[in-house]
Amino acid sequence: QVQLVESGGGLVQAGGSLRLSCAASGRPFSNYAMGWFRQAPGKEREFVAAISRGGTSTYYADSVKGRFTISRDNAKNTVYLQMNSLKSEDTAIYYCAAKWVVVVTTSQYDYWGQGTQVTVST
Repeated sequence: QVQLVESGGGLVQAGGSLRLSCAASGRPFSNYAMGWFRQAPGKEREFVAAISRGGTSTYYADSVKGRFTISRDNAKNTVYLQMNSLKSEDTAIYYCAAKWVVVVTTSQYDYWGQGTQVTVST
């Protein structure tokens, strides 16, 4: 089992920035590709970003490309999502997820966190 705990969400004005963190425990973190997803009210959960086990490959949804950056620190068992130039449409619950070995941009992840709320005000 892998336990994932997100933090860093909150209320921010449009154009502002937030950095989300996801701390992992339970199994060797470096064995897992990591992803961030989000779900807005009344909408389906959608892919935001993903990163390979070593951090050398990253993937982004078109809607966040150029504004969000995913990174990881395997020594700290933590994955991050730096969110800049936030828009009202970024308002959602953000979830981190872990997948054994292979990085994917679908929702086929093995473990999920409980989520952290991000609200962008205009």
